[in-house]
Amino acid sequence: MDTLNNNTPVKSIDTRSLVDQVEMNLIEYFIDNKLRPGDAIPKELDLVERLGVSRTVIREALIRLRTIGLIETKKHRGTVITNPDLLSLLKKSFNPHILDKGTLKEIFEFRLVLEIGMGDLIYERIKKEDIEELKIIVAKSPNNSSEVFFNVAHEIEFHGKLYDITGNSTLKNFQSMLLPIFEYVYESGILDKKVHVKKYVSHKGLVDVLEKGNPELFRNSMRNHLENHFLRLF
Repeated sequence: MDTLNNNTPVKSIDTRSLVDQVEMNLIEYFIDNKLRPGDAIPKELDLVERLGVSRTVIREALIRLRTIGLIETKKHRGTVITNPDLLSLLKKSFNPHILDKGTLKEIFEFRLVLEIGMGDLIYERIKKEDIEELKIIVAKSPNNSSEVFFNVAHEIEFHGKLYDITGNSTLKNFQSMLLPIFEYVYESGILDKKVHVKKYVSHKGLVDVLEKGNPELFRNSMRNHLENHFLRLF
């Protein structure tokens, strides 16, 4: 709330459109009423009466909620709450050519942090056959893999398998979105610091740790594996 010189209060103007306000009101209604996936929401005419706006505004707000996957229309049931695909909208905007340099750099950093932190999930869920599959993947890598800075084909295959081992489908799907941007940032010159390649823990080294080590050792090894990428940031 703003005030004039005579201290008379003046209510701030709400610059959101009517559809914006109705959209937020509907989301708040879902939360307040603890609606879960599968629960039906009020019909359009009921919403018109409750919110005191036109049916056109209600329809536009509902279209927005459908677009983000929050509601859907079911035959014989009307409109119900859904379990939205959290990454579906992100996929449409995860295009390196439409993101600014600051956002691209932050996504680059995000992938580094994410991979260091997933050691506990991997150790909890890894199986003997996963180790064997990783060894097959590593066998296809160059002999000097601890000195080759970045090979996108090897990265996708090896790190993709690590995400798969976590058993977390959201992580796995997110990784498929992160790597293309990571490669773009690496090759585009967005990172100002030049590459000073240091020898690091290779994919083979990471597999050895997974087979004989522990989550803490894996986190430290993964940090070392990604060291050359960090050197381009700091």
